[in-house]
Amino acid sequence: MIKSLEDLKKTFKNKKVFVTGHTGFKGSWLCIFLDLLGAKVTGYALKPKGKINFFNLAGINKIIARSIIGDVRDYSKLKKSITNCRPDFIVHMAAQSIVRYSYVNPKLTYETNTLGTLNILNIIYELNFIKNVLIITTDKVYENMNNRFSYKESSRLGGLDPYSNSKACAELISKSYNNSFFKKNKIFLATARSGNIIGGGDFSKDRIVPDFFRSFRSRKIFLRSPNSIRPWQHVIEPLYGYILLLLKLNNKEKFSNQSWNFGPNNQSKHKSVLDIINLINKEFNNNIKIIKNKKNYAQTYLETKFLTLNSLKAKKILKWKTKYNIKDVIKLTSNWQKNFLEGCDMLKFSRKQILDYFN
Repeated sequence: MIKSLEDLKKTFKNKKVFVTGHTGFKGSWLCIFLDLLGAKVTGYALKPKGKINFFNLAGINKIIARSIIGDVRDYSKLKKSITNCRPDFIVHMAAQSIVRYSYVNPKLTYETNTLGTLNILNIIYELNFIKNVLIITTDKVYENMNNRFSYKESSRLGGLDPYSNSKACAELISKSYNNSFFKKNKIFLATARSGNIIGGGDFSKDRIVPDFFRSFRSRKIFLRSPNSIRPWQHVIEPLYGYILLLLKLNNKEKFSNQSWNFGPNNQSKHKSVLDIINLINKEFNNNIKIIKNKKNYAQTYLETKFLTLNSLKAKKILKWKTKYNIKDVIKLTSNWQKNFLEGCDMLKFSRKQILDYFN
């Protein structure tokens, strides 16, 4: 059963939350979510990418306490920002998140995803007044054997490509700091791994859903890996999971030093890239021609063909489970895009989608 917004406000109202990566797609949604709960958000991230982006469209800088443009690799600026905020919670989301780009610039990927996480952890260790920390990694942290197996939190970490591997490294570093320093200092930290996120406001390059919407002009879309299976879910679902986890983590050792999966239900688990595009295309009257790649893109870039998550732990302990099936996810995403194209107030519309989730 989904908690009410009023129940969540009891914990988060007027609490200070430091969010890295707040200018991104997922970070912007989290800012809106936390604002609805009455939290005071300080964001730290690079400038939003692209001329059109969710952060600017929704005016996120106007609904949060402070927006700091900075790089997680900049240790001194990051530490000063966290010190000035004195947050009750830290949510670390900043990342280089595109698998294909990690092949173009692996050094930047490792510096951002691995060393950026190390910076956050070491600053928390040095300051020693922050008590609740959530590190967001990815569903791709597991050593993937391309079989029909849903990965549990206890599954072996791995990652062949630089992006996946850099995130697995972030998990290992978090575990080390937890065991070496945070336990004895009563700092409570958890890591979260979510599935492939779909939702309105994603204008990223090299991501399948925004690529589809960009194809409106050319009326055709090229699918690099049409048969790859991913754990698709709407962006609101894992964000609600993160908030539940923060709620449980709040100064409680019992929930610290653990990892948590947030993946879709069985109905959404085994959908391919082609399935997703066909469903979205149907929402727009099948106006886009789909061209399938004849080469094995997944093998070229060592990208897994099959990936699903086991979220039984979150379901049992956090009482979290996905509310939307894959058709709901596509409908919500398509409706957001339609309202955007019609020039609607996208902050208002995005808030409505979060409020509808609780209804």
